[in-house]
Amino acid sequence: MRYIPNTDKECKEMLESIGVKSVEELFSSIPENIKLKIPLNLPPAISESEVIRHMKDISKRNRDGDSCISFLGAGAYNHFIPSVVNHIISRSEFYTAYTPYQPEISQGTLQAIYEFQTLVCQLTGMEVANASMYDGASALAEAVLMANRINDRKEVFLSKAIHPEYRQVVNTYCRYLGIVIKEIPFTEKGTTNIEWLSKNISENTSAVAIQNPNFFGCVEDMADIEKLTHANDSIFIACVSESVSLGILKSPGEFGADIVVGEGQGLGNPVSFGGPYLGIFATREKYIRSMPGRLVGRTIDANGKTGYVLTLSTREQHIRREKATSNICSNQTLCALSATVYMSLIGKEGFRKLSILNLQKANYAKELISGLKGYKIKFNNPVFNEFVIETPANPDEINKNLLKEGIMGGLNLEKFYPELKNCMLICVTENHRKEDIDRLVKHLATIKS
Repeated sequence: MRYIPNTDKECKEMLESIGVKSVEELFSSIPENIKLKIPLNLPPAISESEVIRHMKDISKRNRDGDSCISFLGAGAYNHFIPSVVNHIISRSEFYTAYTPYQPEISQGTLQAIYEFQTLVCQLTGMEVANASMYDGASALAEAVLMANRINDRKEVFLSKAIHPEYRQVVNTYCRYLGIVIKEIPFTEKGTTNIEWLSKNISENTSAVAIQNPNFFGCVEDMADIEKLTHANDSIFIACVSESVSLGILKSPGEFGADIVVGEGQGLGNPVSFGGPYLGIFATREKYIRSMPGRLVGRTIDANGKTGYVLTLSTREQHIRREKATSNICSNQTLCALSATVYMSLIGKEGFRKLSILNLQKANYAKELISGLKGYKIKFNNPVFNEFVIETPANPDEINKNLLKEGIMGGLNLEKFYPELKNCMLICVTENHRKEDIDRLVKHLATIKS
């Protein structure tokens, strides 16, 4: 916490220097009717050491993945982060990274971003990736705007099984742009209703966006959705909020996606109270000039040496604002570096093993919970590391009881889906030991309707 300890004498000297007699006179331009008439309800002043002790006491009331066993997911995933990741990003040349406007003195930052782009292309099966976006939600919104730039159509279909907060962000972006957002319902299996889409897609449809695995953890039928979308000459947008799933599932590029967006938080970045996170954005080379954000390219300098530069810049800071593809003025360089180090450490084979471990542990938990009296697996469909359970009592009440036992339960889905009353989204990752899962199941078994 920062302190500026001005004494009364110093305050008086500053007021005299600017030619006013009091603090009240300094703010005399503020109308009286909006000024606070009574003192703020604040406790007496205390010393810095006392403030630090007080703040630490407050922080002890927080519950996180270290102090509790957490089964929360829903877009924020508690994966193991090797210590070398934080060691590298804590180097001064990286943690102060900002926009590399001068390539001649930013070669390290530019190379790191270039490596990130390369790894994202390998992960998603796409031809080109940008330097990262703010987060998965804004990346999806930018993909929708990009599709509109490509075909100038005004109707976009979003699966209702996409993360609900992602869909909210898309609606916010498109609200005043004349783009109509329509939601595709999900089936009783928890996947996107392809039959509904086939009846409603039209020549006005700019894009179809699908999350895989979706918000319920279910694996979507990407092949059939791709065929239907491209038969209509619409843009197929694939969204991935759990990037670790790509270690075992076919990449979006293999399914013919035109744009791939997602959240890279699970790649070496902690949960951290919701941020900062890392937006992934990749596309086909033919659409590269419509892609938002920045792109780092590799070239050869006058001496024949490898060099890195910002290329094909279509940001508002580089060209006329009316020709810009986006107002994205920066990218999540430090978070992208974490993901780069993480993916480099894990490697291709390690990434696959990690994904299988997530899948196995989730299925172990799913099987045990399905055998509990009063509990039921909501969607009969293959899942990755998340699944939905029907509970015998309100999930909020269940979570209160679990928290007393040092366990953070799953997400109450009724907040986002009123039709899914008494349904909870459970997430299991490689960080969960067998005894952690057994402990969750044991305490769930004690909860009655």
